[in-house]
Amino acid sequence: MYDTAILIGRFQPVHNGHLALLHEALACARQVVVIVGSAFQARTPRNPFTWQERADLLRKCVAPEDAARLTICPARDQYDQARWAKAVQAIVARQVQPGSRIALVGHFKDASSSYLSDFPEWALIGLPRRGAMDSTLLREAWFGAASEKDVAAALTPFANQAPEAALELMAQLTSTTTYAYLRTEWQVLRDYRAAWAGAPYPPVFVTVDALVRCGAHVLLVQRGRAPGKGLWALPGGFLEPHDTLWQSCLRELAEETHCALPEASLRRCLREVAVFDHPDRSQRGRTITHVHYFDLGNAPRPDVHGGDDAAMAQWIAINELAAMEDRLFEDHFHVLDHFLAIADTHG
Repeated sequence: MYDTAILIGRFQPVHNGHLALLHEALACARQVVVIVGSAFQARTPRNPFTWQERADLLRKCVAPEDAARLTICPARDQYDQARWAKAVQAIVARQVQPGSRIALVGHFKDASSSYLSDFPEWALIGLPRRGAMDSTLLREAWFGAASEKDVAAALTPFANQAPEAALELMAQLTSTTTYAYLRTEWQVLRDYRAAWAGAPYPPVFVTVDALVRCGAHVLLVQRGRAPGKGLWALPGGFLEPHDTLWQSCLRELAEETHCALPEASLRRCLREVAVFDHPDRSQRGRTITHVHYFDLGNAPRPDVHGGDDAAMAQWIAINELAAMEDRLFEDHFHVLDHFLAIADTHG
């Protein structure tokens, strides 16, 4: 018997495979700490449920006396395996007593299960995979229903593969603006990937972004169309065939914000160019971006307004960025954190 069992997952949403792991964790330890990943970020077709909704699902799927033994902790994606593992270790350390006997419960599904090897200090309890159920299949059926009234029929085949609470949550969300928004996003991403399906190799996209700081503010745009419609992002876009990275960055900055700073001024203010290349950073496909960090110092903030596919351009106070994590596009919170150290310590 272990003092604590650890279960890590995204649970988007919970299915019976997750529950098999959860019941094993409850059987082998007095306390179970569940790490709910992909927390704090904006809802997307890949991550449609908040961490609080997923925590509530997990508690509903076990007996009340077992739910009392669960400690559910959110963890944000870090897009850096070592940093993520360190963050998880810190979360667990806050929940257990020194010297506790700890076990990690999981199963090796595919490459996404490599995280199970990141915690050699914990005993590993590996279970075989139970069936072929995957949350992706459930989400695809949910968003792929022909219309809102067809959702119930689309979810019926999963009645024996997912808990009733998960299917009820999906049914409840179907009539909301949240579902309508996510379904539109899903359709755009589906069509986007389909356009490249005939390529001889999986495409790798190259993009540029501009992080412009002026005193205690940074310049962000609100996206005007899917994917990520309505979310805040760094001004940027895809590399044009005949542009250098620098030229594309300046062009995107001008088109999306109408920031009138001359090229010579921006070149003097360039402090760093960093590459962000995590394979999962974009749902559009493998997308490698080159972020150009400009610091204008304490000069007056240039006038800006949205253009091209940006609905709005605005100077945002840096001390407000941490509270905007669930309104930022893709990994842009982490990009901002890289340069500005804005992340708090709750995940």
